[in-house]
Amino acid sequence: MNTASEVLLIIVSAILGIFLLVLIAAVIYVIKILRQVKRITARAETVAGSVEAAATAFGKTATPLAVLRIIGKIVNQANKSRKRKD
Repeated sequence: MNTASEVLLIIVSAILGIFLLVLIAAVIYVIKILRQVKRITARAETVAGSVEAAATAFGKTATPLAVLRIIGKIVNQANKSRKRKD
């Protein structure tokens, strides 16, 4: 083999080795980031479920509360009108 081709072979082999090490490190970081994203999405799903349950509970109680408020206002108006007549 020629001296120039041996030198080129060594250079290319070294560059490929460095590229392989950098690629391995990058893959490790990507895996770590994906794990964190998975944890965050799991928490977001939990929070969304809690918010949905709270909204459902509020929706169930909001209508009766609105009716009670209206009834309370009617009773107050009736009491005020009775006081005016007396």
